[in-house]
Amino acid sequence: MPHPQPLPPSFAPTYSHVPLGPLAGPLQLLPVNAGVVAVHTADGAHVGSLKHVGGVWKFKAMGYDAGGGMEPGHGPLTGQHNMQFATLDAAEVSARLLGALLNPP
Repeated sequence: MPHPQPLPPSFAPTYSHVPLGPLAGPLQLLPVNAGVVAVHTADGAHVGSLKHVGGVWKFKAMGYDAGGGMEPGHGPLTGQHNMQFATLDAAEVSARLLGALLNPP
């Protein structure tokens, strides 16, 4: 389980549609259980999860439709769905996920 990072005082998780475009960073990692960590933007928007699978952490993108319904594999970080991480280093996760938005393959 990752060590919780201090959250900004104004941080409040939200679960709703996030339009495509720049995201507020750095991303925040919130532990859910031993094998799942929720990923939120700096302003609280839920954009996915990291799941511990086969010894690595895999990013699972999450989007929400206009009515608030969950859309697994969608959202502003859909292009990073299944990106893998060896460890739960919040700075690395944020840099790689947000960096991929700026420099698509």
